[in-house]
Amino acid sequence: MFKTIADPFLGTLSYFRVMSGAMKPGLNLLNATSMKEERIGQIYHPRGKNQEPTQQLVAGDIGVTAKLVDTHTGDTLCDATKPIRLDFPAYPEPCFEQAIHAHTKVDEDKMGPALQRVTASDPAFKTYRDPETGQTVICGAGETHLAIVVERLRKFGSNVDIVDRKVPYRETISAKAEGQGRHKKQTGGRGQFGDCHIRMEPNPGKGIEFVDAIVGGSIPRQFIPAVEKGIRQAAATGIQAGCNAIDIRVTCYDGSYHDVDSSEAAFIMAGIIAFNSVAMKAHPVLLEPIMTVEVTIPDAMLGDVMSDLTGKRGRILGTESTASGITVLKASVPQSEMLRYAIDLRSITRGRGSFRAEVSHYEETPAHIAQQVIAEHHKENGAN
Repeated sequence: MFKTIADPFLGTLSYFRVMSGAMKPGLNLLNATSMKEERIGQIYHPRGKNQEPTQQLVAGDIGVTAKLVDTHTGDTLCDATKPIRLDFPAYPEPCFEQAIHAHTKVDEDKMGPALQRVTASDPAFKTYRDPETGQTVICGAGETHLAIVVERLRKFGSNVDIVDRKVPYRETISAKAEGQGRHKKQTGGRGQFGDCHIRMEPNPGKGIEFVDAIVGGSIPRQFIPAVEKGIRQAAATGIQAGCNAIDIRVTCYDGSYHDVDSSEAAFIMAGIIAFNSVAMKAHPVLLEPIMTVEVTIPDAMLGDVMSDLTGKRGRILGTESTASGITVLKASVPQSEMLRYAIDLRSITRGRGSFRAEVSHYEETPAHIAQQVIAEHHKENGAN
């Protein structure tokens, strides 16, 4: 199979070339790639936008069939008694990412199936949902490629727009602090009461760690998990910028309760209040994702590319030259500076450069950038 088309009216059309033997309707063939059986329905001769039914295609013919279940672009169909898999050209990995947003709830419901149909017909396209930012991200070869994808999504009934890609920042603290979280509410009848004292300190590389240091029953044992649940809920919503908080040890060492008004819900709220108040006193910092970038470019363009990466707050890790006049440059660059790098690199190298990038680790964000991110978060919350 050399091409798959997802048509909104005709369904999935698979284009193929017969390499040997003959293709006929009703054959049961083996997909040598997935090792699953496929039954061939009606086959056609493609004639422009039309398809002419035929009863046989022989070696060298190009044909099309519909509604194959487990066969995609690049797969080989063959006789089950003589399995063979033909080599297929490798597609370049998507290097440009953008986020999309559905206009309405109906469009959002249709977006998933539409993305599946586009992915099945385009091997150079990928999509995923970023759990930290909550965005649906589409990945392709460039702006034009993704603009075409958006138009195809609209043909499948999902009206979406391209929006700015959010960077998955994280938050943590840089000092020790302690304080109290107290939730008290009385509205007539049974009220709500929860009270906990916590100590927070940095916990590098170990995520959110909760330590139960309650002695003497100042908080009943059945309410300790509720305090932890509240703390973890608050950490997931961030400290200043609404980003996931990480690498913090929280010790609950004291508290109080009421025989009637205390409940699990009250102590969850107490844990949330305690985390939010104490974290602000523990010198919170914003962390940004750092990417390890590997750029392949002609030797003559090394200086321009290095200069561009340095201007993006990048650190050059090293270079490696090959005998063919190609240099591989490795660098460490913040993800926020890499969102449009596919376009920048194409411009600098006149389309002769390529790159691969993956998130390596997190580092503290420079103060002026952190202030911008926090200000944007407060602005969005105010708008909502």
